[in-house]
Order: sequence, then C-alpha cells, then structure tokens
Amino acid sequence: MGDDACTWGTVRDLAEFDSKNRWLIDRGDGRPSVNLVVISFVHPVKLLHKTTDAQTLDGVPRGMTADIVNYFKSRNVRVMLSIGGITYTDAWNAALAENAAQFGRNAAEVAQRLGVGIEIDYEENTNPNLAGLQAFIDAYRTVLPYDSSGANHSARLTIDLAAGDRWLIDIGRTATANWLRVDRPVLDYANAMVPARQPSTSSAIANWQEHVDGKPQYSPAYPPLAPAKFTGGLYIAGGTKVLPECTDFATSLQNNTGGFVQTVAPNGAGTSSGMLGYMFWAAERPSTRGVTTAPPNSCEGGVGGGATAYSIPIPMSALRPS
Repeated sequence: MGDDACTWGTVRDLAEFDSKNRWLIDRGDGRPSVNLVVISFVHPVKLLHKTTDAQTLDGVPRGMTADIVNYFKSRNVRVMLSIGGITYTDAWNAALAENAAQFGRNAAEVAQRLGVGIEIDYEENTNPNLAGLQAFIDAYRTVLPYDSSGANHSARLTIDLAAGDRWLIDIGRTATANWLRVDRPVLDYANAMVPARQPSTSSAIANWQEHVDGKPQYSPAYPPLAPAKFTGGLYIAGGTKVLPECTDFATSLQNNTGGFVQTVAPNGAGTSSGMLGYMFWAAERPSTRGVTTAPPNSCEGGVGGGATAYSIPIPMSALRPS
C-alpha cells in the first residue's frame, strides 16, 4: 500500500492518510475491514547499509513511521513491512551477495523497533541466491525465534510465492520443502501472489490448488504445501477500473472462491482443510497509473463486506494448526 508507487519516501500527514485509508480500519460499522496490512516496500540494500538519504532513514523508507504503524495497531490490525518487490529484485540479489546474515539481523532490528513482522518479497525467477536467503532467515530467527502463538508481532516472518507453482520455482520449492513444513516451521506462512492480471474464479482456484498439490513431475519435485500455510492474492486496485473485489463483495472473487478457500483439503502436507485466507493488492495507489482505493473507490463494500461475511477475527488470532 501507499500513495507514491510503494516507495513510502515521504512522511505522511495522519489526517490526510486517514482520509484516503479509513476503510481499512472502519468497514462502516467501526470494525476494521482487514486484520493485517503489509506496508510495501523496503529497499534491500538500503536496509543492509542502514542508509539515510532523501527518502530513507536508517535503512527504512521515511514514510514507514511508528505513527503509521500505530494507526493500524491501535485498531487491532497487525502490521508487517515487505522487503523487496519486483522492482527491487536486483537489490535483493546484491544484499544477499554482500552480507545476507547482517541483512537478516537488520530486518529483525527494524521489526523489533516498530513492532511489526517482515515479509520476504524476493522475486528472482532465475538462479535465486538460496544460500543467501537461508542465511538471511537463519540470522532473523537467531534474533527472533519462531513463535507458534503469534503473540510476538516482530517474530512473524513470511514469504511471497508465485500465484501457482510455475514461476519462482526454485524459491517456491525450497520454501515449501524447508521453511513452510508443518512439522518444523521456520516461516509463519506464504502468500501466493497475484498473477499478471486479475484471474477468473477457475484460474484463481487452479493456481492455489497447485500449491496444495505440488508438482511431483518436476525434477527435483516441488512438494505440496499445507493449505493452512498460505494465503491467496487478489487485486483490488492498480488497473483502469474499480473492481468488485474492492466495492462489491457479492460479485467479487473473494465471494466466488470462498468455498474453495474455506474447504480445500490437504494433499500430502498438513491435516486441516482450508487456506489461511486472502491478501489484497493493494490499498491506495500501488502504481503511478490506474484507480486508487481512496474515496470514492474505497473498499468497505468489497474487502469489508468479505470481512463481515467470513467473520474474520480482529485482532488476528493465532494461526490454525496445519
């Protein structure tokens, strides 16, 4: 989320921020529309170097302030910071190559200072630095061990995977096999990201089913992922028209796919049915072009309607047993 193509390079006035994002904390009846926001994006190399420049303070974009974090947390909405994004893929590679362990320690320090979790958004499709990513995760977990209760917000560490199993294959296979296991969890969960464009109901379900099934025909095999260990991504903004996912729950994908998300059975990993939930890309103005989720296009009727229909827990409850 953000109003400057996700750079968060300037400090936001809270009244102005509230005028554009009120729907996130009030679906129309005083209850939030969401139980989690992910503030995107932190530049990997700047975080490693703890850079201070016109847009960055000690490695963190200047707009990612304690006031913004507390705007949500004071309403029982959990907050995470996302490191990377597709624009910063080369920066992820550079930071991992230079000092992956220090990069992980710096991420943990920011998480503790702001009381937020961290999302790994490393989108290197070809020859990702998996050894470096392992070192980043190990360093983070040395400072902030996995917390099965979810009580320590700073201990929450997640990873973004492709919409299905056919992109970011090396990252997805490694994360599923090593970090998202139900018997020895390292990361809390994964987010199956949005595809190139808003999918149809059947395409969204097919993508998410790929994670549940894995790809045994790949060499090496891509193992199955427990449904309770990942969320499914949908667009709410960024295109040229207002989407029902934002404004009209009744005709939205989160309504049309809800049966699958709530009941999909595990197929080789995990024991409980149903995915973890939905993630939405993205509040306010995720790109320099296209519609925003600011009034009059705010998303009380879509995302907020889904929060009501599915009785999402606020604050977010402990993650389900997998």
